[in-house]
Amino acid sequence: MPVIDRNLAGPLLNRTRRYPVVTVTGPRQSGKTTLCRTVFPDRPYVSLEGMDMRAYAREDPRGFLREYRDGAVIDEVQRAPDLTSYLQELVDEDPTPGRFVLTGSQHFGLTEAVSQSLAGRVGVLHLLPPGLDELARFGEPAPGLLEVLWTGAYPRIHDRRIPPDVWLRDYFATYVERDVRSLRNVTDLEAFSAFVRMAAGRTASEINLSALAGDIGVRHNTIRAWLSVLDASFLIFRLPAFRRNIRKRQIKAPKLHFLDSGLVCHLLRIRSPEELRHHPLRGAIFESWVASEIFKAATHRGVQPWMHHYRAAGTEVDLIVDTGSALILTEAKSGSTVTPRFLAGIRRLGRELAGAGFAIERRVVYGGDRRQSRGDAEVVPWNRLLDLTW
Repeated sequence: MPVIDRNLAGPLLNRTRRYPVVTVTGPRQSGKTTLCRTVFPDRPYVSLEGMDMRAYAREDPRGFLREYRDGAVIDEVQRAPDLTSYLQELVDEDPTPGRFVLTGSQHFGLTEAVSQSLAGRVGVLHLLPPGLDELARFGEPAPGLLEVLWTGAYPRIHDRRIPPDVWLRDYFATYVERDVRSLRNVTDLEAFSAFVRMAAGRTASEINLSALAGDIGVRHNTIRAWLSVLDASFLIFRLPAFRRNIRKRQIKAPKLHFLDSGLVCHLLRIRSPEELRHHPLRGAIFESWVASEIFKAATHRGVQPWMHHYRAAGTEVDLIVDTGSALILTEAKSGSTVTPRFLAGIRRLGRELAGAGFAIERRVVYGGDRRQSRGDAEVVPWNRLLDLTW
């Protein structure tokens, strides 16, 4: 099974030079264990997935940690949430950087344990499914856009050549039956599964809690809690509305984006790349894919992505990336022919923001294959998206 270089490897090594504990969280099957064992091949490794080691860590945490005083990679550490309290004692006695690397699939479980016990002592990183540049390292023939969207980015699909529809079906079933079942705020798994499928149909759309609640037949607050579960599971992320003293009435609801386009296609029962070609949500799926590639690129550099969307009367921009030095106004269009309509929103908002003193860049990411310059805007093919700095 090939092991590819992940972009997070450098930030992970860097964090271990600064903190006695580093955590790597992310969705199940994103490659966390493989990354940590590859970066630290000589470090003792222990997984709390197995019942025997989990019981040992829970029932005798001091004895468990005594075996790894010099450090270890501890996998699925949220299975023994009290362990981090005892780990605090250990690193307070000896704060040597890089002693412990903790991983966990359930972000909500691991984050709670870490925030209570290891605040100020821990570096936190997130490993998401590979970006387009990382997937190219598997050495597969370069696929077309529809194949990329339909297949998604989970590593096991690529390194084991598992049919995406088969693997994603099993993945989602495991997620619901194993991870979600343990949560107190999800008691009806059937309704929750219906909610996730309904949310997939709203990827790249502004979140309307009342509409989702009405469609599923649950309370408004239940939808809010379930969206938090999807966030914490790294299945979705939310883009807040952009507001920087633009004196115009605008939409304030965040946009919902799924992190993996293949999972969206599975949830929407799109059975092949060719079926996606004519699907009414192809444009939305592409927009979410572009947003997620940019989100992953920043996350895997070890930095916080600062991304927004914008919609006001007559003006809509899919994505605004705040680099600190400039605002990158971005449109995502799945069509392969560039039209003036692609540029209208970013030009209109760009003029308003430039007048307010902001440094502005304008970009269009599209489904074609030729890079172009359209005056004040750069037009980038989908497969060269990560050639640019975001």
